[in-house]
Amino acid sequence: MDSHFWSDTLNAFLFGPMMPTLADVLMLTGLNISATDSAYSLLAKTSHRLEAKNVGGWKGYIDHQVRTGSIGDRECTTFLTMWLEKFIFCGKTVGPTTNMQTIAESLATGHLTPLGKHLLGSVYYLLHQVSIKLSAEQPIGNLGGPWWFINLWLNLYMHKVLDQDLQ
Repeated sequence: MDSHFWSDTLNAFLFGPMMPTLADVLMLTGLNISATDSAYSLLAKTSHRLEAKNVGGWKGYIDHQVRTGSIGDRECTTFLTMWLEKFIFCGKTVGPTTNMQTIAESLATGHLTPLGKHLLGSVYYLLHQVSIKLSAEQPIGNLGGPWWFINLWLNLYMHKVLDQDLQ
C-alpha cells in the first residue's frame, strides 16, 4: 500500500477522496460500532492484574497466566487481551502488554463494547503516524497498528483497479 496518498488534513486518501468509515468496519469485520453499555468505560480500573512485562514473549505470557480449573472472567480477559493486542490492534511492541486490558475486561464481562470504533481510531492513528514519517522523509519502520484492515479495505475498493478477481 502506498501511504503517500494519505492526507492528514482531510483524513482521506487522495485518490477519491476515500477513507475507511464505520460502515466499512462493520461490513468487513462485523465488529460492534454503535452499542455501548452504561458500565463500559475506558477509564475504568481493571479488575485483574495481568503480568505482561518480562514474561518472555507471547508464549511466556500464556504460560504465566495459565490456571487450572474452570474458566472465569480473568482467563477470558487474559485471552482477549492477547487477541486484541496481537491480532486486532497489532501493537507496536509485538509482545504482550496490558494496553487492551480495559477493553478485554469489558468484553469478557459481557458489556457491549464499540470495538469497531476503536479499530477505526487505530487505523486513523496509524495512517497519521505513517504520514508524519513520510513527510519527514524517515523510514516507516514498525509502527504497529492494523495494517491488515487497511489492506482489506483497499482490496475491497481497488480490486477493479488492480484487475484482480476476489472471488
